[in-house]
Amino acid sequence: MSTLPTIQQLPLQLITPENFQPYGQVIYASKDGKNFDHEDAQLNLENGIPRFYIMRLQEKGRKFHQITRHTKCTQCLGSLDGKEWFMAVCPPHNHINQPVLSEIAAFVIPGNCFIKLEVGTWHAGPYFDHEFVDFYNLELSDTNVVDHLTHNFLKSHNLTFEMV
Repeated sequence: MSTLPTIQQLPLQLITPENFQPYGQVIYASKDGKNFDHEDAQLNLENGIPRFYIMRLQEKGRKFHQITRHTKCTQCLGSLDGKEWFMAVCPPHNHINQPVLSEIAAFVIPGNCFIKLEVGTWHAGPYFDHEFVDFYNLELSDTNVVDHLTHNFLKSHNLTFEMV
């Protein structure tokens, strides 16, 4: 007989460039013609063919038990139509192949910015409260085939997270 998983609540915090720094960058609109600087997405797409596409996701609640990382590229995500969304993340810690439970955080991401996940950042999402959201996604053309390491908390800790 299996026991029911523990549900750990993750408090959502409004994303800022400062509080998201351990996981990547928050990018806001800038004036046209501005020179490239540290506020622009610092991309690593050198290990393959970049893929920029729009993905449509359906609402699936705010619970998750799996978290994924990509170690060959950065990834950029942003919602279209100005829709707010949520993402859970954990710092890369490239010397270990699993997320650190105590370092998982959840963010509210407004529709007026996008995020760049640092190489190796663990992430679960996007999640949202809308029926569906279209997201633009910048990664490599084969990221989800050859660079997709997933950790399952149900198997390792009998644990599910809920962003609240």
